Parts: sequence; C-alpha cells; structure tokens
Amino acid sequence: MADSMKILAGNSNRALTDAVAAYLGLPLCKAQVRRFADMEIFVEIQENVRGADAFIVQSTSFPTNDHLMELLIMTDALRRASARRITAVLPYFGYARQDRKPGPRTPISAKLVSNLITRAGADRVLTVDLHAGQIQGFFDIPTDNLFAAPVMVRDIQERLDLNNVMVVSPDVGGVVRARALAKRIDAPLAIVDKRRERAGESEVMNIIGDVQGKSCILVDDIVDSGGTLCNAAEALLAKGAKEVRAYITHGVLSGGAVARVASSKLKELVVTDSIQPTEAVRVTNNIRVISIAPLIGEAIARTAREESVSSLFD
Repeated sequence: MADSMKILAGNSNRALTDAVAAYLGLPLCKAQVRRFADMEIFVEIQENVRGADAFIVQSTSFPTNDHLMELLIMTDALRRASARRITAVLPYFGYARQDRKPGPRTPISAKLVSNLITRAGADRVLTVDLHAGQIQGFFDIPTDNLFAAPVMVRDIQERLDLNNVMVVSPDVGGVVRARALAKRIDAPLAIVDKRRERAGESEVMNIIGDVQGKSCILVDDIVDSGGTLCNAAEALLAKGAKEVRAYITHGVLSGGAVARVASSKLKELVVTDSIQPTEAVRVTNNIRVISIAPLIGEAIARTAREESVSSLFD
C-alpha cells in the first residue's frame, strides 16, 4: 500500500500535511507549486506517480481562490501523469457557507466549487466538518465528511470536570452538531437563541437551558469574525455560567477576530489546525490549537486500504 501512496502538499497548510505524512510514515511526494512573476500558478510533480494512489492535502482557506486554483492545477497535473486515483483532501472546504440561494440572483458557490474539483479530475474528496452536510451531495464522486468531535472530546475529557460541563450551541442551526458532542461526553445541552440583524453582526437574545454555575462549552464548525462567540459568552456569563470555553473546528478568524477573542470573556477558544494558524493566533493566550493530523492520516490510510472510514466515529 505505502509504495503506491503519494501525499502531496499545497501551500495552504504545509505544517498539517507534514504531520499527516509523519503519521503515515511516508515522505511527501516531491512537487513544486510556485508562482510565475504575474502570479500564475505553476505545478510540477517531480517523481513518478503513474498508477499511484495520490492524496492532495489542501485547505481552501485565505487566500481562498489561490489555494483553490493550486488544488485544481495539482489535480490536473496528477491526472495527466497517470495517477491511478486522486483524492482531494480538504481539511477546510472554503465557500461552504454559500450552499443555497439566500435571495434572488445569487450563486450556490459551494456547488460550483464541487463541480470544479470533480471536473479537474479528482476521484474522491475527503473533508472535515462540512458547514452543511448536504454539500456531500453536491459532488458526483465519493465524499467522506470527517468529524473533529472525537479529537475535541478527548481534549475535553483530559482538561475538564465532566460532572459540571454543559455543551452550548451558539445558534439554533448548530444544535445537531452540539447535541452529538454533548452525547459523547454525556453532558446536558443549552442553546443560544440569537437574532442576526445584518451579515457579520449578531445580537444575542435568549439562553434556552439553565447554565447557572456550569462550565459551558460552545461548539460550532466555523469561527470567522468571532462576534457570535464573544456575544454568546457574555450572555452565558450574564445567566450565571461559571466559565465559557469554545471548541470550533475551523478557525477562519478574519479581520479583527483574534483581537476580539483575546479581549473577550471567553476563557479559551480551541480550534483545530484545519486552517494553518497565523502568528497572531499562536501568541494569543486564550486561543489554543489542537491537531487533526492523526484523524486525517487514519482516514487516508483506511481509504488507501479500501477500509471503512465511517467506523472511525462509531
């Protein structure tokens, strides 16, 4: 198996790809992904991949369009080099929030991106905590949606007294995700009912559930501006919560999000390394990064051996 497996790294998250390759005990496939003077992307696979089972690890995080184009061009290069199977491994799938038409004359960009990946020549997709599960159906190729919950649960069990923990969904839409994590640690569930007045802003309205004296854990898939999380933390503390932490899979953390979290009442924000953490994230005292490299590495190994990936989460 190992002889035919090739792990390739785009430029979006080299540290994660190195960790995945180390977990698998494989060297990274030699490849060059660079820019011409006018910023066009050039890719050259520098070893034989004919008949190989190739895995490209590339998050489509900021700068999203550059990283997406890298993924597409690497896929095309592998296809033209006669790789047997190409799996696009997207720890973070960008454009996932554009999964429906919120108004007239708007795109469904998640579907467009899935079409691009498929047409470029990918045979499979492996991703982590899709913003909306139905995006799996946007692909006409097999798509595995991994869950970061087991990694988070392990971290929570090591660090917190589970007798006093309450899992909280920061909005009604995230209840299914929060409930799944709460079930794993046998904790009660609360919900923040918020009303969003305009894009990028949120107003917390009410807490559904008794959080008095509880160590609250906010659970979500993406933290972007951080406004919702910080407002939710304030609302929970105002209702008598003892402390508030947040466990979020994808730390997009755009704009002034890191500063907002740093000055907030959140005791800790825990994100995975699905998106490569910036220097600002690394030096902020109340933000901590946990690795999903073993999770992705195990899923890649099982895919290569034609074994069940879903059994990882049983």
